[in-house]
Amino acid sequence: MIDNLAYYDAIPAIIKTFFFGFAVGIVGCFKGYYSTKGTEGVGRSANSAVVMSSVLIFILDLLAVQVAELIWDY
Repeated sequence: MIDNLAYYDAIPAIIKTFFFGFAVGIVGCFKGYYSTKGTEGVGRSANSAVVMSSVLIFILDLLAVQVAELIWDY
């Protein structure tokens, strides 16, 4: 396995984890900051943040794969 693993195989994964973490942090902070109605609102905001983060990660992964294919031309 190590003989077949190239440098360009690991780089997109490392870069994607940075953007995924950044997206989750930004969405969580945004939803938490604008949370209203006490503890009930916090629960709704947390649920909304998880859903929005999941969709955003899916979109970012789609874009990252497209960009990686253009750059490294698998």
